[in-house]
Amino acid sequence: MGILVLMSLTLCLLLTDITVKTYVEGAVKKGEEHSICKGKVKIRKVYNKGMCLNLFEDNPEFVKISSAFAAVLLTIYQLITLLRKGKYLKKAGLSLMVAGAWSNTIDRWIRGHVIDYVGFQTKWKKVTEITYNLGDLFIGAGSLFMMLSSLLPSKKKEAKKGKQKDKL
Repeated sequence: MGILVLMSLTLCLLLTDITVKTYVEGAVKKGEEHSICKGKVKIRKVYNKGMCLNLFEDNPEFVKISSAFAAVLLTIYQLITLLRKGKYLKKAGLSLMVAGAWSNTIDRWIRGHVIDYVGFQTKWKKVTEITYNLGDLFIGAGSLFMMLSSLLPSKKKEAKKGKQKDKL
């Protein structure tokens, strides 16, 4: 996958989440909830001043700065990885993670909080009460891709193993 394709994907995902957040901010009243997908998905507006699950919500400056720092580090790592050959799953994962990280970071710096807007109906009350945004889902999916990329053997490793077996 080309660098421009993955950078464009990152930008498109980032802009999609920002657009949805802006729409939810104007169209959904706080405390209001809409069900879609036969009640399995809930659309609601929640302001999150902290990190994941309101972690550090009492220290918004720390959250803003650490969020920006993490987004910058992740972006640098993405750019370095994009310059290398192969590792497509890792590159896709980083693109998702960077889009989510910047979407939430921009929200924190511009709005002072992150807008979360989607929840899922589950059999567990605590899980049902959690509200996410696309950026959160991008970070989660990207993390999964990154984990899978480290578990699956690369073509280089497979070729190296094959050469070692031939020597025996």
